[in-house]
Amino acid sequence: MTFNDLSLGKPLQKALNDLEFVYPTEIQRQSFPVILSGRDMVGIAQTGTGKTFAYLLPVLRQLSFSAQRNPRIIIIVPTRELVVQVINETEKLTRYLSVRSLGVYGGVNMNTQKQHISAGTDIIAGTPGRIYDLAMTGILRFSAIQKLIIDEVDEMLNLGFRPQLEAIMETLPARRQNICFSATLTETVEKVIMKHFANPEMIIVAPHGTPLEQIRLCGYHVPNYHTKINFLKHLLQDASVYEKVLVFVDSKKLADRLYESIHPIFGEEAGVIHSNKAQNTRLNTIEKFQQGTLRILIATDIIARGLDFREISHVINFDMPDEPGDFIHRVGRTGRAGKEGTALAFINEPEQQMQKKVEALMQKEFAIYDLPGEVEISKIFTPEERPRLYDKNYLGTPSRLTGGGAFHEKSAKNRQENSGSPALKRPKRKSQNRSGKKK
Repeated sequence: MTFNDLSLGKPLQKALNDLEFVYPTEIQRQSFPVILSGRDMVGIAQTGTGKTFAYLLPVLRQLSFSAQRNPRIIIIVPTRELVVQVINETEKLTRYLSVRSLGVYGGVNMNTQKQHISAGTDIIAGTPGRIYDLAMTGILRFSAIQKLIIDEVDEMLNLGFRPQLEAIMETLPARRQNICFSATLTETVEKVIMKHFANPEMIIVAPHGTPLEQIRLCGYHVPNYHTKINFLKHLLQDASVYEKVLVFVDSKKLADRLYESIHPIFGEEAGVIHSNKAQNTRLNTIEKFQQGTLRILIATDIIARGLDFREISHVINFDMPDEPGDFIHRVGRTGRAGKEGTALAFINEPEQQMQKKVEALMQKEFAIYDLPGEVEISKIFTPEERPRLYDKNYLGTPSRLTGGGAFHEKSAKNRQENSGSPALKRPKRKSQNRSGKKK
């Protein structure tokens, strides 16, 4: 099937031809007739499967010209960066249509957004907090809303936006079409759907946790932060292999610390992005990475969620995420559009429990490799690492400091030649009573 088979109409088809898009993805193909029918719909698909076009194409196909000022389509997404991406994709598709679109989010002057809304718009995309605030001012009116689209709904609820989302949905006209897309179908997501959706059509294209076949999954057991730094620097030196690299970390503090460590070596090739950065800085950094000016981008999970980064050669998990589902989103940034990609994970000993959870979710094991011999194994632990590494013999354990071998027995099919002995068992601490005597 090609996009010509979807009966998109000449303006949309011409825009897709300009973009050189020929074949719809599975989620786009299945969503199109359901959204056109007017039924409520829930789409579950992995990151990188084209969910934005899956709802934009049928919505734009039905949207006729109107001079009214109040928006008819509302799209809610979790982050400012995703708002910008949705509006950019909308503008690409409406090149030959008379459709007005507007993105709204926090961190910028609300008065400017009020002026744009007063001037009139057909489609408004925004974060739940800013849409709610604008509605409370009375400038943004929902009386003409025909369709509500919620994208990345699972992440939105994880970020604590459920009160604003619920308030918006209860304010919208009762007669409307509800559409939501997500990579996961959590219990919280199901509760929202059951409360606000009317017998929705479920489209599940790729259940969360399905292995991403285009991605090589490689793991390295790395004992501590400073050794991870040494290994990362070693890998990034080869620009011919590591052409466009997205490095994931689990906190803003770590993102800045990591950037400060590699910037003296890689200079303007490296950038960092997280929610504490100014909005213009974040958007400029994303644009530079998209254009290839930046070769290396350090990012947190929240910032990168839902963004369509193109042609990424490698995703490096500098540390493991707090939830196994987030690992799927991370590695899904590479191996897109039929191309192969590589995902690497730097795993210290405490993170091996998360490794097992990720393997169970993906139904796929990491191929574990030794650290290259030229990578220096550091004996220095950060303050965050020390409380967990209380064993006084830890630094003397050969398997953790020499050879970079794995800390647990690997399955035969993934085993590489490793050196090093099994990790020593930590002695149990003897508790003491208040008098100071050992029990």
